[in-house]
Amino acid sequence: MNPLIAIHNGLFRWVENLLEPWFLPTLARFTFAATLLIYFWNSALLKLGDGILGIVKPSVGAYAQIFPKKMEAVTYDVTQLGWFEWAVVVAGTWAEFILPALIVLGLFTRLSAIGMIGFVVVQSLTDLYGHGGIEHPETVGAWFDRLPDGAILDQRLFWITVLAILVVKGAGPLSLDRLWLERRDAEM
Repeated sequence: MNPLIAIHNGLFRWVENLLEPWFLPTLARFTFAATLLIYFWNSALLKLGDGILGIVKPSVGAYAQIFPKKMEAVTYDVTQLGWFEWAVVVAGTWAEFILPALIVLGLFTRLSAIGMIGFVVVQSLTDLYGHGGIEHPETVGAWFDRLPDGAILDQRLFWITVLAILVVKGAGPLSLDRLWLERRDAEM
């Protein structure tokens, strides 16, 4: 049995040494780009208002998506909302463009991943309580059950796991963060 354990340990020590510095952060950024980048950018595009000022004058749909109950209470009249709601909608829209781009480029990756984790948590709470998802167990899902398709608990745990890898490991060697660090170290 000891020779088998030695082979196992030797093989996986070699694999770990080979892959450790670059594999997980690169895979996490690729996974994010392949599955979530366009999702978040499309969501942000839907929040833009008309014309060039649409980035600071969000659409009615943006307010309805982020503040569904408030919008319903004011019969979807954005002028009845205050500066706080405007600031949250604009910041959320910008975050959906900027944070995913930074993650894919590997620039300020750890901070961007932390920001995206916060964004996903707020998005999930809005989906559950603002849009009534909490009333639909199949949407919420449940951990440790036989079904892996709950849109909130199951899917978003995978999203946060990918982002947590980036928080812990950084962007990896194929990133602007790494280029920036190497350039800074060369100047010192």
